[in-house]
Amino acid sequence: MLANELLKETERFLHAQIPLTKAMQVHVASFDEARLVLTAPLEANHNHLGTAFGGSLATLATLAGYSMLWLLLEDREAHIVIKDSKIRYLAPVRGELRAACKRPDAKAVTKFKKLFAKSDKARITLKVAVEEGERVCVEFEGTFVALK
Repeated sequence: MLANELLKETERFLHAQIPLTKAMQVHVASFDEARLVLTAPLEANHNHLGTAFGGSLATLATLAGYSMLWLLLEDREAHIVIKDSKIRYLAPVRGELRAACKRPDAKAVTKFKKLFAKSDKARITLKVAVEEGERVCVEFEGTFVALK
């Protein structure tokens, strides 16, 4: 599948299966060998101070991890859930929300896929940074579980 079509398919899936993503106006911006990037406009996700709402930042970070696993797993019948997460808010976001999930190393992905194929269940920990320009505003780490 072409990269652009894969991004569109992922965005359609998110909007259809997780209605909040449509309200937040989440966009799948890019996916490459290094990372997956999701964006959302500040206008739909601001708080009373005019900065990004903490709940929107946490949601976008969670969605970035979820989407990374959905893309890596390549099994559209699998169910993905989050088991646990940690988040640190380092600075306010005053513009577009931009969550970048770092692609796990190939060894971790191979191990995850082998366990999933063998037991119909596997988990992986993913790291996401919400960035504004060159600055990291939010650090997120989540353990995601895939189930058959």
